[in-house]
Amino acid sequence: VQLQAFGGGLVQAGGSLRLSCAASGRTFSRFHMGWFRQAPGKEREFVTAISGNGASTYYRDSVKDRFTISRDNAKSTLYLQMNSLKPEDTAVYYCAARGSPYSDNLRNSATYDYWGQGTLVTVSS
Repeated sequence: VQLQAFGGGLVQAGGSLRLSCAASGRTFSRFHMGWFRQAPGKEREFVTAISGNGASTYYRDSVKDRFTISRDNAKSTLYLQMNSLKPEDTAVYYCAARGSPYSDNLRNSATYDYWGQGTLVTVSS
């Protein structure tokens, strides 16, 4: 599956952005999906994930109640709604897909099979 993330940009602290990740090539609903991010000089980290049917979601503690992951399987698109953004949210955001039917350990980037190219989110203070 090919993934293309977009929607990043520059926003002031407290603002909102919505990222999208368009998938093509295979049946989107078969893939568990995740968002990861990498800030300058830091390792890539888990942000949030969603199961193939959208029934289960997972978040890192620092984005709970601010970020919402969702998917539209009919449109083969993954979304990340980000509200109340903080300067520490500044990073390149990547979407990723896991082809395995198992949904365990979706927080681990090594368990994903496909990655998008990333989209930069910059939050100014």
